[in-house]
Amino acid sequence: MKFSIYSEIQHWGGKDPARLYDEVLEQIVHADRLGYDCYSIIEHNFFPNFSISSNPFVLFGRAFERTKQINFRSMGHVRPYHNPAWLASAMAGASIMLDGRYEAGLVRGHGWLPTKAGVPVGDTRGLYEESLEIIVAALRDERFSYDGEHFEIDDVHVVPRPQGTIPIFVGGTSDRTYELAAENGWGVTVPPLLPYAALEQQLDLYREKCAEHGTDPYIVWIHACYIDEDRDTARREAEQGMRQFLEGNASPLVSGQKMAPKEDMEAAGYGFYHSGIMEQLAKMPYEEMIDGDVVWVGTPEEIIQRIEDVRSACEGLTEVAITVNPGGFANWQATKAQELFADTVIPHFRGA
Repeated sequence: MKFSIYSEIQHWGGKDPARLYDEVLEQIVHADRLGYDCYSIIEHNFFPNFSISSNPFVLFGRAFERTKQINFRSMGHVRPYHNPAWLASAMAGASIMLDGRYEAGLVRGHGWLPTKAGVPVGDTRGLYEESLEIIVAALRDERFSYDGEHFEIDDVHVVPRPQGTIPIFVGGTSDRTYELAAENGWGVTVPPLLPYAALEQQLDLYREKCAEHGTDPYIVWIHACYIDEDRDTARREAEQGMRQFLEGNASPLVSGQKMAPKEDMEAAGYGFYHSGIMEQLAKMPYEEMIDGDVVWVGTPEEIIQRIEDVRSACEGLTEVAITVNPGGFANWQATKAQELFADTVIPHFRGA
């Protein structure tokens, strides 16, 4: 099993954004030293409590110079808002500049983005699927053309050519995302905050389609995590950050941000965002977050058991990604959580 770090780079005020970026860079260097396999950051705009991570390439470029072996994964580039041929060129360049340590997450993005980015919500699925086809062709073929509903591309030659094969990951809540991943041999990431039961159907579909298409499942399980040798200390130190993590994820929905009408969202496969689930999570009592497996907070033994429970339920689980700086956690908390997890949890699974 692999272990990685995932960050939304939430910004809750109280510090300059430049300082927050510097702290994340320190955390990446620390994770590399501890032997984590990958550091993933989201790409998102417009909602500071959710994320101020607007350009993964820039952050990865700075981190590469300070690290030796850790991979860098964009989780992910929000596809309907990039020109796919242009992004494929940037990805190819990143694979070279990052010496083969770049991994690409390609996602459709959250349902509140279309109205902010000026894209009709009904177009996002078509833009996403066509973009995936274009990116794969651009990275695979020396020259390619494409004629679709949203893009018409004539005889493109992406330069420079990528260094090796760039691993691709997708994530989300719609069935079609998991089908696409299985068809193409891509990994899938399970969104944070959701228990296994919430995506059990989609993961079953993914495994079924992988078997049908002869591809291997690669499932990344993301969970916010805080750890201490003492249970009460862990719970006390993590409470504010975990509360704000859930509130940050729901912030675009609870702050009255405009979204497309419910019927349009449902037709586009974004019905989840009108379900009220995120708003309920934002109001969840702290003890329920922990007991309900929404976040992991506790001793090394408790965290090990949580992961064992997921591994037992989720066939094909390949990687566990922990979020150690959620909801405005202090830099020392993120560093502590990374180190204790690496020293006390990872050896249990790598030894096994």
